[in-house]
Amino acid sequence: MNIRLLGTGAADGIPGFFGDDMVSRYARANGGKDVRSRTAAIIDDGLKIDLPPETIVQLQQAGLDARDWTGLVFTHSDDDHIAVNELQYALYPFTELDHLPYTIYANAVVSREILDRYPDWPLEIMETKSFESFQHGRYLITPIRATHIEDEDCHNLIVQADGKTLLYATDTGIWPEETFEFLKRYPLDLLIIECSDGFVESTYKGHLNIEGVLSVISRLRATGVLTASSKVVTTHHSHHGNARHCDLEQTLQPHGIEPGFDGMLIEI
Repeated sequence: MNIRLLGTGAADGIPGFFGDDMVSRYARANGGKDVRSRTAAIIDDGLKIDLPPETIVQLQQAGLDARDWTGLVFTHSDDDHIAVNELQYALYPFTELDHLPYTIYANAVVSREILDRYPDWPLEIMETKSFESFQHGRYLITPIRATHIEDEDCHNLIVQADGKTLLYATDTGIWPEETFEFLKRYPLDLLIIECSDGFVESTYKGHLNIEGVLSVISRLRATGVLTASSKVVTTHHSHHGNARHCDLEQTLQPHGIEPGFDGMLIEI
């Protein structure tokens, strides 16, 4: 199983859409791994996670084809994770298809947003709930509850296939106790975890800074969820976190954590 990080930026990307901070200025001047589109990923080039506004550019840059998608799994309803109008381009009159050729998996809020936008369209939508597993082809997918939007069942995703286990955890905050307890039964081969706030301490509890990431990982290692062979990679970085890619490497690599970047391919 492999996962490709198509985007690793937060809500307005890096450089920030209108950002005039140190990280944005550095990214504009230097490019490379410091340029981040909004967060999204794809597993084995066919199981898509989230649909940000720049999805088409991410696919073009990675040399991928949306016609290879078998499923699209949403984590939550923030605009940088669901550009609902992009769904229409798979169907007539943009193509010859009269039905969406992949299954959509989404929580109640996202499902309602899609159905309100396309009330009469031939879409296959399966509503997902935290801690309730579902099968998609060879993948067993288990959403777990994140701490992000107070009145929404926001999901992080455990994906299992071929004897390997991945946890894709973007927009997490510090998980509630029920999530930590649930995770004890899932030793991970790979954890992809958000690090939105970088070096900054925020009053908003729906994201993690570096201190929060280290705290979560320490707890997961103590309970055996992360082992010596587990890989840990970060994503969902904001320019407001005052962290360039080199700063993230210098701070996180001594803890066995690899900062993610757009286009990064990870195999487990």
